Amino acid sequence: MPRLLPWIVFTAALALAPPRARADGTPGALLDRIEHGYAEHDGVKIHFASLGEGPLVVMVHGFPDYWYTWRHQMEALASDFRVVAMDQRGYNLSDKPKGVASYSMTHLVGDVVAVIHHLGEDKAILVGHDWGAAVCWQVAMNVPDAVERLVILSVPHPAGFGRELTTNEEQRSNSDYARKFQEEGAHEALTAQGLASWVRNPADRRLYVEAFERSDFEAMLAYYKANYPRTGAGGGSTVAPTPGAWPRVKVPVLVLHGFQDKALHVDGHAGVWDWVEDDVTLVILRKSGHFLQHDESEKVSAVIGDWLRR
Repeated sequence: MPRLLPWIVFTAALALAPPRARADGTPGALLDRIEHGYAEHDGVKIHFASLGEGPLVVMVHGFPDYWYTWRHQMEALASDFRVVAMDQRGYNLSDKPKGVASYSMTHLVGDVVAVIHHLGEDKAILVGHDWGAAVCWQVAMNVPDAVERLVILSVPHPAGFGRELTTNEEQRSNSDYARKFQEEGAHEALTAQGLASWVRNPADRRLYVEAFERSDFEAMLAYYKANYPRTGAGGGSTVAPTPGAWPRVKVPVLVLHGFQDKALHVDGHAGVWDWVEDDVTLVILRKSGHFLQHDESEKVSAVIGDWLRR
């Protein structure tokens, strides 16, 4: 059983209009309304999709995913914000440089900053899930002038995650998949259909399969080889859990986590306030799994929208 922590859970007002969708569950007119573009970072082109006008919100997906994961949130926010969802390098329409070193955190952080600057802004509100969340944490810590506010889905602050890998047997077990991804040749077992199997809606799943067929499986797993904590000699993580090891995040942070997440233990978020100088809002969605922006899309959209509009 998870160790329960004395968290105060923020409940956002859910009065916002839900995202528009066609009754048959197909993508509908959203794809026709999206504007596409490319930013460049050190010769690597980064594709993005944009909707709406207003303050800039940049959304960053994780594994295995692409910009379309944010479709519901894009529609919910587009009335007040310019919402830009990236394809991270290696995925869909973005470039796919070769070599594990091309997917180091330094490059991934630079890609996000390049998108912000390409769009004519010095800073943006960042929203990230899974690897996108890990990257957004690092942007906030290492390029603080580029971040207005930070919204994190699923991934704990790296110090909290490192602590759980060291002390929490359940998290170490949950991370077995990542250890396998770090093995040589692990990408050869991946298929576009298999990677899209978690997507429930058939119409959306077809779009995911097409996007993954345009992606590079070896690049996807390079994220794990270049950045995922390695297991130390004692079975613990190589990531230092001490607060002093990380630059403090200086902007307000909203963290959402699905309590049913089987990859990232909810306890990793305990103590997040130790690494953030501004306010922290922590929301635990009991019925959601790892892909909470899909599992409870309307609730996630409403929580993010309410927090940003305040």
